[in-house]
Amino acid sequence: MKTTYTPLMAVLTAAVLFTGAACSSSDSPEQATDPDEKVSLTYWTWAPNMDEVTAAWNAKNPNIQVTVNKQDGGDPAVTKLLTAIKAGSGAPDIMQAEYQKIPTLVSSDALADIAGEVGSVKDRFPAGTWNGVTLGSEAVYAVPQDSGPLMFFYRSDVFEKNGLQAPKTWDDYAAAAEKIHKANPKQYLGTFSATDAGLFTGLAQQAGASWWGVNGDAWSVKIDEPATRKVASYWGGLVEKGVIDNKPMYTPEWNAALNDGTQVGWVSAVWAPGVLEGSAKDTKGKWKAAAMPQWDAAAPKTGAWGGSAVGVTTQSKHKKQAAQFIAWLNSDPDALKLLATEANVYPAANDAAGVLTSPPAFFSDQPDFYAIAGEASKQLAPFTYGPNVNVAYSAFNDAFGKAAESKKAAAFTESLTTMQKTTVDDLKNTGFTVAG
Repeated sequence: MKTTYTPLMAVLTAAVLFTGAACSSSDSPEQATDPDEKVSLTYWTWAPNMDEVTAAWNAKNPNIQVTVNKQDGGDPAVTKLLTAIKAGSGAPDIMQAEYQKIPTLVSSDALADIAGEVGSVKDRFPAGTWNGVTLGSEAVYAVPQDSGPLMFFYRSDVFEKNGLQAPKTWDDYAAAAEKIHKANPKQYLGTFSATDAGLFTGLAQQAGASWWGVNGDAWSVKIDEPATRKVASYWGGLVEKGVIDNKPMYTPEWNAALNDGTQVGWVSAVWAPGVLEGSAKDTKGKWKAAAMPQWDAAAPKTGAWGGSAVGVTTQSKHKKQAAQFIAWLNSDPDALKLLATEANVYPAANDAAGVLTSPPAFFSDQPDFYAIAGEASKQLAPFTYGPNVNVAYSAFNDAFGKAAESKKAAAFTESLTTMQKTTVDDLKNTGFTVAG
């Protein structure tokens, strides 16, 4: 078990490897408080307009007041929090964190175990989403806030012209990609983007992969395994065949392709309408949302691309009150409505579809948009992240970038061997015990 600090993922590293019972909940004992004592809590978040959401809590809870402190998201937020944790002061009571960052924060003893305080809201969230805040243990390190269940978006006019229905399976998707590209060589149903490791992770998650795990006091890494190999081989085969593109997403070229009709489908997440509205504004009214194509249509599953949770830091002296607030924030019907309308996030809770009664503007003619999203959320497969996600993602970008350029299916599966070795070597080099 690791007990020293060394560099990891370009941020402050883990102090210990967490096990089923995290040490964080006992390292910072909560001060005894009178029920009538006024408590002030600080909340670091990057979600927009969160001060308006917390105002509803503050109005009803005069003794537990929450102040929002707007932060940058992603790695900068993690770095800032871990710097404060290491210094022993300056950390907030409450912290928003992406799901893939939670293992780093837990292993750095930055997030407290709040299982005793928030365990009662577990059933208000999809099992796959809740798994992301437990890391496969009995401990609970956060409450899910928003999620990014994968969905499929397609140009309905192009599908109709080619006599196609939304693909139910990945075989259907491959057949549609081939037919569309054959009918119009300038059109592609999708692209394989070697710069978006998060999407590939979600695709592997859907196929049944879970890249990290905890075995006693050791980490396990299972990237180069059959489930992920199936996904890599599938997309590599489509690229090699030439029926989908192999260019990165989020480039001017990709934006133009969405808008001019040369990319007519997109495997993305529930937040895609906002991107399409900005990148493909000339095609409004021509897109439809559908459930993800399946490997097994009889047992539908999906993965996630994006999303975050809210936890209590180990420096908070008011863990109980902080946990009470984040449970309300992410499960109360009134709070969920505020998250959706004010913070513009897709709530992770099961009740999300119930508070989102109107479809996104870009899909205004598809009233069942959030019903489809709600089903996708329930079908999220469990997935455990590890403490060096950035290392694995960087290895993905390097290895799959070369594979996409080569347009050889074999190079896609071989890239997983590189990812596996790079990830395992990094864990060992930074002092973690690795099983196998």
